This record gives sequence, structure tokens and C-alpha cells, in this order.
Amino acid sequence: MFLGVLSDTVMACRNGCCCSAVNEDNARFLMLAVLIVLYLLCGAAVFSALEQPKERQAKERWVQRFESFTHKHNLNRTDLEIFLRYYEEANVAGIRVDRLRPRWDFTGAFYFVGTVVSTIGFGMTTPATVSGKVFLIFYGLIGCASTILFFNLFLERIITVLAFVLKSCHELQRRRQGVVPHIGHRGAPLPVTRDGPVDRDSLAGWKPSVYYVMLILCVAAMVISCCASAMYSAMEGWGYLDSLYFCFVTFSTIGFGDMVSSQKVAYDGIQTAYRLGNFLFLLMGVCCIYSLFNVISIVIKQTLNWLLRKLDVLCCRGCCPARITKKIRPRRNTVMPSSTAHPRAQRTVSIETDAVNESETDGGRRMSGEMISMRDFLAANKVNLAQMQKQLSEAAVNGTPQPSGSNQNRQNGFSGGVGALGIMKNRLAETSVDSL
Repeated sequence: MFLGVLSDTVMACRNGCCCSAVNEDNARFLMLAVLIVLYLLCGAAVFSALEQPKERQAKERWVQRFESFTHKHNLNRTDLEIFLRYYEEANVAGIRVDRLRPRWDFTGAFYFVGTVVSTIGFGMTTPATVSGKVFLIFYGLIGCASTILFFNLFLERIITVLAFVLKSCHELQRRRQGVVPHIGHRGAPLPVTRDGPVDRDSLAGWKPSVYYVMLILCVAAMVISCCASAMYSAMEGWGYLDSLYFCFVTFSTIGFGDMVSSQKVAYDGIQTAYRLGNFLFLLMGVCCIYSLFNVISIVIKQTLNWLLRKLDVLCCRGCCPARITKKIRPRRNTVMPSSTAHPRAQRTVSIETDAVNESETDGGRRMSGEMISMRDFLAANKVNLAQMQKQLSEAAVNGTPQPSGSNQNRQNGFSGGVGALGIMKNRLAETSVDSL
């Protein structure tokens, strides 16, 4: 379906309907928005087909039971419905038919605040007082922000460890391919290839592929989910598939609340150990899935870039002058091509964010006496803001920000990024989809 939309767009382009160039970032944003809408429509169709028959059966069964109960006990239908509404109100406050542990003792409240700051939000326990709801607003604001920071720091460390391990494996693979230790400068061993000695520092800028990291995180998430599901099946009495479903819903912070762990009053003498294991599994699972989501988002971005390149190629074959503009920036330790170079020369794909003054890529230069345009003004401020964010990020992490006029900043623009994606971009190498 989406390919059909792209085909229609290309045909419209060839017919002369497209009359202006589209920025790559805007094109990626619009394409992602369209894909998300299509994804939601497909998901709604699938779930509606799967769950609607079950809903109808449950509704018919409830109507039959309700009528049978009212006739059996000679009850007024209206009075019974009012009584059921009273129970729904009590249910919101934590009153259940089953015998469960208290909701608002210290352990129950601790479990509740854990679901709040982790953004799981089961809905099993919710504040019923006005003061509790007001306090939750301010408490969740700081708590969720702090937890997201914790997830980012966890992501930075786990990616650093994975990068170190994968780099060691890469060096081992190079040795097996014919790299032999050799005594070089000052007696230090240098690897030697068929083309001559190669300095070990040549791998200093090496970054692992995002696909390898995604595979490792997928395996780790599966192992944690399987182990946690085995524990929940034994302790909660759930089926194993139901436990896997609970793990994904919880670890991804969706938190429907239809299944909640650690709610019974007692667990056969190992209550403390089980609640501790439940806490550790929730912590490790949420951190692992959070990291995995960020890696998958990078892969999705690469897929969007691949689709944009394909669309650009198809559009260029037609008669329409419109093209999706791509911002080209100089790479580290590389020389920019001259004006005679091919404009569509392939550049090295990296994970770093492009930040180039778009006024420098326009077809012509402004005359010296011409007033600056709004586009050039916004483009210049975009680069300045990116450099300022990079300096603030480096100052917060290292305490020594790079000077704004350094060669590194002039080349990389805003390479550090902010948040989880910035961490991923600095730690991983973005692998092109074309190589798959």
C-alpha cells in the first residue's frame, strides 16, 4: 500500500505536479508520519478481527447471566445496576473480589511509585484523594525525568561495553585473517598485513554495526523475558505465554494492567525473595527493552533514508526538477569533493546528525549588499544552536567543552546529540540498508 503511495507520488512528479524541493529531514518526518498512520490502521484492523468476536461472546454471556441472576433472586434490574456501579467505584480505589494484599501500605505504595516513575502505569492502583492526585503530578514530573536520565546513562554504559567487546572480536578476527604481531616503534607490537604494518590506533575510531548491537540486545531481552516468565508462571499460576505477554507489556512500559505481578498476600514462604526477583527483572527488562527500542529506531531511520534515496532516483529519472535535498557535510579526515565532482557521489553513512548551514548549499550566493533572508537566518541559527548543544553536552559529561571554533566542530557540526539517540550515534556506526 505504501509503495503504491510512493508510485503515485513519483507519477505526479513526472507529470510536473512537484514544483519545489523537499528538505530531507522534512521528507523523513512526513514519510514516518505516513508509515505510523498506516501501521496504526493495519494494527487496528488486525486486533479488531481478532478480538471483536470474543468481545461479542462475552457481552452476550454477561447479558444472559445478568437476566438469570435478576430472575432467580427476584431483584430489580435498576437496583442491581446501581449496586454494580458502586462496586466499580470501589474497584478504582483498590477493592477487589479476590483477597489481595493492601494497596497503600508501604510495600504497596513503593510498588506503585515504581510503576509511576518507570512510566509503566498498570492502573491497578491509583490515587483516589485530591491531594494524592495533585502530589502525583509533581512527583511524577521529577521522577519520570530522573528515570529517563537513568535509562540514558544505562544505555551509554551498555553500549560502551558492547562496543568494547565487539571491537575486541573485530581485532581477533583481523589477526585470524593474517594480521601477525610485529615489533614496531619503541618495541611495541604492531599488526602486519599483506600491505605492510598497520598501527593499532587505526581502529581507534572503529564503531560496531548497529545491527550487531540490535541482535545482542534482542537476545538479552529474550533471555530476561524467558527467565522472568518461568518465575511468573511458577509463582503467579499464569500460563507461560501469558507470562511472556506480561513481560513485554511491562518491560516496554505499556502497562495495560490486566495482569499485575506480586499482588497476592503471601507466596508460600518465599514472598521476600519473589518480590526482590520481581523488582530486579522489571528493572533489567525495562532497561534492556529501552535500549533495544533506541537501536531499532536507528534502523527505522536508515530504512527511511533508503526509501528517500530510491524515491529521489525515481524522481530524477522523470522530467520534474523537484528533488529531495540531502544535506552534505564534510567528514572527519576527508576532503570535500570539488565543484566538478559528481553531485550524487556516495558519501560515508554515519550515525551523526547532519548540521550544515543550508545557505551554503543554495544554488547562488547572496550579493554583498543584499539583506539576509529569513531562510538563511534560520539556517545559521540552526548551526549555532547545534554547536551550543554540543558544547553543553560535552561540558556536562566531561567538564571540558570543545571550543566553538575548533576544527572538529567545523567538520562535525552537532555530532554529540542529546538523549538516547545522541548516545547511540556516538557509540555505533550506522550501517547502510543497501549492504543487507
